[in-house]
Amino acid sequence: MAKSNEISRLLLSDTKTSQSWSIPSKDGVSEFIVLPRNPKANTLTILDNRNGKTYQVDIEDGVISATAFQKMKSGGGGIRIYDPAYLNTAVARSKICEIDGDKGILRYRGYPIEELAEKSTFVEVSFLLIYGYLPSKTQLDTWTVDVMRHTIIHTKMQELMHSFRMLNLKNFFFEKYDAHPMGMFISSIAALSTFSPDANPALQGSDLFQKNVQTRNKQIIRLLGKTPTIAAACYRHRIGRDYNEPQANLSYSENFLYMMDHLSEKNYVPNPILAKALDVLFILHADHELNCSTAAMRHIGSSLVDPYSAVAGAAAVSALYGPLHGGANEAVLRMLEAIGTVDKIPQFIQDVKDKKKKLMGFGHRVYKTYDPRATIIRRVAYQVFDVVGREPLIDVAIELEKIALSDKYFIDRNLYPNVDYYS
Repeated sequence: MAKSNEISRLLLSDTKTSQSWSIPSKDGVSEFIVLPRNPKANTLTILDNRNGKTYQVDIEDGVISATAFQKMKSGGGGIRIYDPAYLNTAVARSKICEIDGDKGILRYRGYPIEELAEKSTFVEVSFLLIYGYLPSKTQLDTWTVDVMRHTIIHTKMQELMHSFRMLNLKNFFFEKYDAHPMGMFISSIAALSTFSPDANPALQGSDLFQKNVQTRNKQIIRLLGKTPTIAAACYRHRIGRDYNEPQANLSYSENFLYMMDHLSEKNYVPNPILAKALDVLFILHADHELNCSTAAMRHIGSSLVDPYSAVAGAAAVSALYGPLHGGANEAVLRMLEAIGTVDKIPQFIQDVKDKKKKLMGFGHRVYKTYDPRATIIRRVAYQVFDVVGREPLIDVAIELEKIALSDKYFIDRNLYPNVDYYS
């Protein structure tokens, strides 16, 4: 600090570059703080302008500890970090998934998503994500058998699912089986905990899954095996059909299609192209860093509740129900149905610009370019069209994408198709 009775002018000079800086003064007083600079130090120096104090915070892997701000006080409590949407907050250290939104890159355990979608299967990818490495042939065979052995659900579970109904209020004398599949799915996954008391920390001790690796692995296999059976049953209930029993001789995705589609055909086997397309969809949705459902799952799991309640109870499954997360693909379908025909697209686009309507399936919080998963799904979708044909809504979707990608309004806002648009 420099003081002077005369008009003061403090000048800082760099003797090497001859560059100088004039320090402003007020009432004859100039104030400045010299902050140390060390290129080799992996730290952040913070100046609190309220009291002139400086703090040095360690940087590790590009991250600083939020609790370091608790020490920065000025007549009250420490500073808190406000980030309600996790826009720039790391709450976990993970090697499972990597996303580069600017470049449109997605990797699972270091493997590009494009390579896994083309050459792997969902069962193999699930092993990779959980255990961190691709299994050997023997490991994969054992893993597959274990998962498929757990596809059977209890008959009492089936009875529970049969109880889901909704009255058709237009005609009180007839009942309509139109309970939403996701509502059924969430409830049924939660009910699994009642069939597995050996997996309930409330009954077996709070440290059950921390100490017993075998029990932990068994619940992973149970969930992987029973989830498609429950999902298929939800669909069959929706269309008023009996539930199909799982077939262990089929692949994971083939079995799921079988349970949804089999009627009375003998030796029915799903179309291999459709089974592969479904398997690719499973792979693309297997992980996506700390998204909404993963964050919710971790939050509930931190209470040490059983895994079935964690997956179902306002966690992974429930979060996926929402139209801004997993339910976005259903929102896309409803949007396309509302547009109806190709000739209605220009007016819809204008309504979006006027903020009268929402464009679903475009844009992503992370990706600032084309979602790499959407690129893969688009290619797979055309393979599916070759098998099942095309309906008018497909033409609406293709034309809507074409117009949006060539419109400056959407280009300037980085609104590209995301994974929900074609899934």
